[in-house]
Amino acid sequence: MELQDYLRIFRKNWVLILVSTLIITGAAAAWSMIQTPKYQATSQLYVSVRTGDASVGDLSQGTNFVRSAVTSYVDVVGTAIVMDQVSEELGGALSPAELASAVSASSPTNTVLINISATDSDPEQAALIANTTSAVFADVVTNQLERPSEGAPARVQVDVVQPAQVPGGAISPNVTRNLALGFMLGLMLGLGLAVLRSVLDTKIRTRQDVASITDDPVLGRIVFDPDAATRPLLVQDDPTSPRAEAFRAFRTNLQFLKVEGNPRSFVFTSAGPSEGKSTTAANLAIAIAQAGSTVCLVDGDLRKPRVADLMGVEGAVGVTDILIGRVTLAEALQGWGQPNLVVLPAGHRPPNPSELLGSQEMGDLISNLRAQFDYVIIDAPPVLVVTDAALIAKDVGGALMVTAVGEARKDALSDALGTMERIDARVLGIVMTKVPTKGDDSYAYYGYTYYGSPAHEEVAKANARSGTRWQKPGSATAGGAGTIVGNKRQR
Repeated sequence: MELQDYLRIFRKNWVLILVSTLIITGAAAAWSMIQTPKYQATSQLYVSVRTGDASVGDLSQGTNFVRSAVTSYVDVVGTAIVMDQVSEELGGALSPAELASAVSASSPTNTVLINISATDSDPEQAALIANTTSAVFADVVTNQLERPSEGAPARVQVDVVQPAQVPGGAISPNVTRNLALGFMLGLMLGLGLAVLRSVLDTKIRTRQDVASITDDPVLGRIVFDPDAATRPLLVQDDPTSPRAEAFRAFRTNLQFLKVEGNPRSFVFTSAGPSEGKSTTAANLAIAIAQAGSTVCLVDGDLRKPRVADLMGVEGAVGVTDILIGRVTLAEALQGWGQPNLVVLPAGHRPPNPSELLGSQEMGDLISNLRAQFDYVIIDAPPVLVVTDAALIAKDVGGALMVTAVGEARKDALSDALGTMERIDARVLGIVMTKVPTKGDDSYAYYGYTYYGSPAHEEVAKANARSGTRWQKPGSATAGGAGTIVGNKRQR
């Protein structure tokens, strides 16, 4: 992933990152508050060799001997020979084992100094333990470990050069350090979870997700509308809405699409069901008709036809009836309330839809429609469910793949595009539906404030109240448009 990908992940998951950081930092603060404060006191000892009237050379040798011996002396501090006596000196308040865990010793490199530190929850007790240990240790070294014989003077002398003082502040917990560590750990955890969430997310959510799958352009981005189920034809019902404007932008992109043959016939399909292909095809047909071009909207889904219900026309006669020779094309076409737009329903549900759609008769039907209308828009079943869309795609100018943001899977879209490629069906582009209105990849249009002006809103409301969304064929109030048959209007 590139830097911009990480920035996008950060913007998208900033709440997760913030919550993770606050939780871990809060946990670090709580842990610091419940910890018992610990105090540390340190005494310092100087180790030397008793040489009497020895020469300079003897003094040098003695110093070297002490330096080498200091390392062993440090290890002796925590042993039983010292801790047992310290425990007795303290009245048995702490056991030798407890003292050994509370006391530590060290020696600066190339010195004859020994630092003895004691840690305790009571600062005075810490100083007392350090000083007592230092005194006992000095006595053990001089009178036991380094005394050559009974009554002879010790060869090594240990002196306390810096007795332990009562510490003024606790060494633990270090609240500042703990909070800093908690903040860093929380931030790293949040970022890790955000990246992991993004990597494991199989849903299509952004244009970048589509671009990672295919080089086909995104021709349309249809904004999500919670009322789409009750008002599917927003281009007609509410022309001032952002969703309606998205369809008009989609129409413009199709009109300026520069591909070989300048195709004017399209099949709408998707990888899976419920991705909005039928609604998208219907609204696009209305938008193109509003621009002055003649359009035929065909329901090519012979298994679960939906176009007739969306457009409010009779669906008993349609594609299947034409293919079996029951009716003619002119008899099956139905005018719609929008001028320049006719609808060809699916007709009766056949037992063999794939055979009918792949027949020569279906190819001839599409050719006749392309000759009579400026645009032919066909709604087809999902590619990964049945092969119907792939069969139709061979006879039209190109296919438009509809994918629902936040619902469609990346692998499903990839498989659907692969299926179309294997049959040499030309995919013209991708249409993203249910695009969120908020977020990094949300739909945005500069003119919403204009279209949302009070005057336009009143017009839209008046149209909705009057019920002029569409008129069924033969209606006397069909806006004077009449019924379109072929390229001619019949009045």
